[in-house]
Amino acid sequence: MALHSRHAPLLLVLFYLATACLPLVLSWASGMPPRGVRNDIASGLGLLAFAMILAEFVLSGRFRIISSGVGLDVTIRFHQLMARTALAFALLHPFAYQWLPGPARPWDPTRELTLSGDFSALFTGVAAFVLLPAFVIVSMKHDDLGYRYEFWRLTHGLGALLIAGLLLHHTLYAGRYSADPVMVAMWVVMTAVAASSLFVVYVVKPLWQRLHPWRVSAIEQLSERQWGVTISPVGHPGVAFRAGQFVWLNIGRSPFSLNENPFSISSAPAAGPDLGFVIKELGDFTSTLETVRVGERAYIDGPYGTLTVLDRHEPGIAMIAGGVGIAPMLSIQRELERSGDPRRTVLIYGNRTEDQIVFRDELEARALADMSDVIFVLREPDETWAGPVGLIDAGLIAQTFDQNQFDTWLFVLCGPPAMMTAIEETLLASGVSSDRILSERFRYD
Repeated sequence: MALHSRHAPLLLVLFYLATACLPLVLSWASGMPPRGVRNDIASGLGLLAFAMILAEFVLSGRFRIISSGVGLDVTIRFHQLMARTALAFALLHPFAYQWLPGPARPWDPTRELTLSGDFSALFTGVAAFVLLPAFVIVSMKHDDLGYRYEFWRLTHGLGALLIAGLLLHHTLYAGRYSADPVMVAMWVVMTAVAASSLFVVYVVKPLWQRLHPWRVSAIEQLSERQWGVTISPVGHPGVAFRAGQFVWLNIGRSPFSLNENPFSISSAPAAGPDLGFVIKELGDFTSTLETVRVGERAYIDGPYGTLTVLDRHEPGIAMIAGGVGIAPMLSIQRELERSGDPRRTVLIYGNRTEDQIVFRDELEARALADMSDVIFVLREPDETWAGPVGLIDAGLIAQTFDQNQFDTWLFVLCGPPAMMTAIEETLLASGVSSDRILSERFRYD
């Protein structure tokens, strides 16, 4: 069951804590005589670190049962923070011990007084101790290292699996509490679940995509560096999605290639099974859009995202977009129009130059029909421009909305992270409650 309630973030945290703390509970319930406080703290840090690392596999797997209700961006951010916490626990773990290595003594069958001196058991722990910080640092800085996202994603998964295998061996053969049969079974099951999540991501999902292909049915250059792409389902009814959601899109590659990128859907769910996108040339794939041809095979993973107004009952909706952040706003506006939603909307749409405004005729037609207010903002206008100039800032927000709107409307944001952060701070300072601000972001480090 997906987490759709407003309590979903809390439920996610509680479930994660329960998973991470399960080894501590089972070690306490094992009935083994406790060691000294310092040594038990050291053992606890190791148990927590390993359980958290195994839980990270599921958090990073784009499972909608996890991310629905909280947003994939929240899940990813939580994954990042918990990975660093697990790293801290793992690095503290060996240094917290009061070392008394040696073989088991006849008077100490449960190793209450000694620690394992078995080199083979300790070696795997040392190897994981060295690899884990390197793994986390590379993950944080992968954009600066210059290699392709697809290569990083594959090595990230395989590297995590290697570290998990090393830690499993170390935990079972060097650990005192983990030698208990119940603990052994728990670690084996948790590691199997973690490895299975990789199998789902790298094998099951691509197989499903292969059986549910799409094709490019239209492609149009909207501006110098922006493209409109439409894909149609081939031999299946498509996917059910909500206006404002996104998918991971793969065009012209095998579904097993990992060559996919997240793009917001710009079409309305009520318009039919075809999916439309507004894509800007920025990276490896997007810079090749001019070579994409109608009829090319495509695959998607999704939909994902909580940037939707479905089931929201605020009297008005304010949409603030920067650049290609217009895509989910188009989807939302088109769906509101098709469903006959009577609520008032205001769209603030920022770009660098006037020729970057996409679907301008459609947006202005909606404004002329008194269905929406539309405000175009340019950072570098020519001398003929009569609209607002500069960034979408606190001054423009204050000029556009009154206090009643701040107190009652829903605000939907999509654009560059710096823009969204500044606008969120402005809205909160203007009295907008955080539950009435919807935004998603995917870059933190």
